[in-house]
Formats: sequence, structure tokens, C-alpha cells
Amino acid sequence: MVSRATSLDIIVGVDGSSTSDSAVRWAAHEARMRKVPLVLVHVVVTPAWGPAPWLLSTAPLPLPAEEDRALDESGRKIIADAIKIVEDNSHGALPQIKSELFYSVPVSTLVDLSKKAQLAVVGSRGQHALHRLLLGSVSTGLVHHAHCPVAVIHDEIPSAPDRSKLPVVVGVDGSPASELATEIAFDEASRRGVDLVALHAWSDADVSGVSSIEWSAQQAIPQETLAERLAGWRERYPDVVVHPRIAWDKPARHLLDESESAQLVVVGSHGRGGFTGMLLGSVSTAVVQAARVPVIVARRH
Repeated sequence: MVSRATSLDIIVGVDGSSTSDSAVRWAAHEARMRKVPLVLVHVVVTPAWGPAPWLLSTAPLPLPAEEDRALDESGRKIIADAIKIVEDNSHGALPQIKSELFYSVPVSTLVDLSKKAQLAVVGSRGQHALHRLLLGSVSTGLVHHAHCPVAVIHDEIPSAPDRSKLPVVVGVDGSPASELATEIAFDEASRRGVDLVALHAWSDADVSGVSSIEWSAQQAIPQETLAERLAGWRERYPDVVVHPRIAWDKPARHLLDESESAQLVVVGSHGRGGFTGMLLGSVSTAVVQAARVPVIVARRH
């Protein structure tokens, strides 16, 4: 079944790896929550790509005729297996499933599809040595170039009695990207019926030499900033219980610490920088690479 993504679709890249399977399960749950179609996308890898198949490209590359049948069958089996994962984890609420099979470059294909999607989902790594490089690069490429928010799903999720009850975590710095991240985080927490932890870091630098007395005296400023950034969203989502967190420095480290007791982290694609901002370009990259829970990087259409 092949059909184009619509403006309401959630797209997920699949390659048969364990992280891809995790991405499919997470994306299916997200599609059920949002009551939107799920589009499973597989991009066939061919030798015709040359040494750097993860680079952005403007057009599909040719598929050698002798490999057409085998690669086509392999790609369709990967999609069929992904559909079965969705069906086996539907719990009686199966989302509408669509699929796409491409012979092209993964990043450019998914970036192009993201123009008409509300969320793109991808695993952090691939199946074996080559695919680990490809999918790692695909997730990085999407985080930097997608036209919609990107969810990166990891395979090593920390154990917890019931992760569905854990909070959503968001990094807040007041930049436009951070504002979008806050909007996404409130919406995700509301849909899940869980609390929201909102972290604001006063500095992106290492200021470990600053005395605790000085930090205590300065706390009122970031607390006021965070309260202002959250006020409107709290009014819009009165059902979400918010836990403000203020950190003096190292936002990535604090977000990763919070992620260990969370089910989802949301960060902006880039930040304001400076002493009062979180450098969310570097922060989002660090969190996407190191977090063990799903991470949504907020990107605007």
C-alpha cells in the first residue's frame, strides 16, 4: 500500500533495525494519541550511491537492474514487518497505516516528506555497521534539515515500573525554537496525562567556581524569566502540572539528568545563546546523542 503523506501524517523511517522497530512502536502510539495516519517510509540503499549516501541530494539515484527484484522484495518485507509491529502493539486501537518505498537518499527523502507531515520519527541507529552510520547520519540530518518536529528514538530506554506515568521534560530559554519546544511539550504532557518538568539554565558555560551565595542571590531573575515563559501555556493547558527547574549552568547535563526519570524530552533546534540563554543548537545535539529516552527536536514548518 503506497500513498503520499498528508498534512496530518506522522512519518517514520524504517530499516528493520532494533532502533527502527522502537521508532515504529513509538510513532504508532503517537499516531493513536493524535488520531492521525502513520506513514512507514523505507529508503532502499543501493551501491549506486557511492561513498557518501547519507548526504542531501536533489534527485533519486538509479537502481541497477540486476538488483531491482531482490532490493524491492527486501524493502517490502521491511515495511511488512513494520506493519506487523504496529498491529501487534495496537492494543485494540490501530491507527491508519500508509507506506512508502523509495530508491533514493534517506535524508533528502525524509526531509522532503517532512514538508507535509506534523512529526517525523526516526531511530537513532541502524542494523549493522554500515546502517548504524547511515541511520545515525539520517537522524542528524533530520534534526538539522526537517520541516517539522523530529523525534529521535533510542533503544536503551531506562527501566521503570510504568514509564507511561513519568513526566515530559522541556528545555526553556525564551528563543523562538524554545517557545515551539514548550508548546510541543505541553501538548505531549496533556495527551499523556502526565506532569511537565520545565528546565531553564541560567548559563551555558561552566560556572562551577561561582559561589552558592552569589547563585542564591541571582536565582530570582531566571525564576521570573521561566515563570513568564510558562504563564500563557499554563493557562492554555490547565490540566498539566508544571514543575519549574532552574539550573546555574550546563543545560545539556541537567536535561540528561532529568531524562533518566522522564518518558520524553523536548528541546529546541537552536537557542538564543549568551549568558541568559541555552545554546540549544549544541544542547539539542548533545541530548539527542546521549539521552536514552525519546527526544523531540522542535522544528517549525
